Amino acid sequence: MTDPVLFALDIDGFERMITVTPLLNRLPNGDLKPTGVFKLAEGSISLGEIVFDDAMKQWEYTGMGNLTHVETAKIARYIRNYGK
Repeated sequence: MTDPVLFALDIDGFERMITVTPLLNRLPNGDLKPTGVFKLAEGSISLGEIVFDDAMKQWEYTGMGNLTHVETAKIARYIRNYGK
């Protein structure tokens, strides 16, 4: 994932549109390198970040209670499977 994507998070029949924005480093040759950090936002409201380990297996949510663990796990699973 190199561009922001929208993720429709269904919570008890209510749909929240979460923007997932990958943080990338630009290498000297111009290539983009993923950092494993993804910013989450709902409209203009920041929801924190999901930070993955190097293997994209384990993750941590840095938000301040805006999303539950179960909700964040759905987003993390989406990020991990994106492009497969």
